[in-house]
Amino acid sequence: MAAVCRGRGGVGEGEGGALTSHGGGAAQIRPSSGFQSALGALCSGPQDALEYLHHNNQGTIVHCDMKPSNILLDDNMTAHVGDFGLARFVVDSTVSSSNDSYSASSIAINGTIGYVAPECATGGHISTASDVYSFGIVLFEIFLRKRPTDDMFKDGLNIVKFVEMNFPARISEIIEPEVLQDQPEFPEKTLVAVKENDLDCVSSVLNIGLRCTKSYPNERPNMQEVAAGLHGIKEAYLRGY
Repeated sequence: MAAVCRGRGGVGEGEGGALTSHGGGAAQIRPSSGFQSALGALCSGPQDALEYLHHNNQGTIVHCDMKPSNILLDDNMTAHVGDFGLARFVVDSTVSSSNDSYSASSIAINGTIGYVAPECATGGHISTASDVYSFGIVLFEIFLRKRPTDDMFKDGLNIVKFVEMNFPARISEIIEPEVLQDQPEFPEKTLVAVKENDLDCVSSVLNIGLRCTKSYPNERPNMQEVAAGLHGIKEAYLRGY
């Protein structure tokens, strides 16, 4: 299916790979990519595609399975959202797929374990806020390079709590070092400032992730706010050079 979303991102299939490593590890842009690649790809597609699905004038679509393997990268590293097998159309208080009716409440879990919003995991309402939660998990995974189903997340600890516990003072200790890899084109003094700028930016992105993963749907931002926030972070980051 060709991309149908106008603007920075797309809805459909990309020509490149998905936003996951070839070895089945946690989400990443490339095995050796640094912060600029991560931020560039992140801010060139998926949040815009979700914003389009949630807020276009032709109706609201809830993706219901937002995760890295459903974010497809084309040859230009532009991200597209794919796999609409669980997607639901929202009409007032009901949710329906293309071929059957679906109540806003459902016993079955819609989505993938680790990315599903709490209200969906307990048979609650399917809503655009559910996609927002899943997108927040994707943000964490990109910069921590850890899946929400990683073995370390057990005994009541999940990826959201892990970020909350370390935010903002210990962010540099939990993000993947590769994300802040050395950039030899900068002199040593400048490199220190660049890394500080990178950390400030990562902190801002993770803060958006924390807002997206609030326990209650009405506490989460909508995707218009998320998209605007991420593009603002990217612009501020580029001005820092």
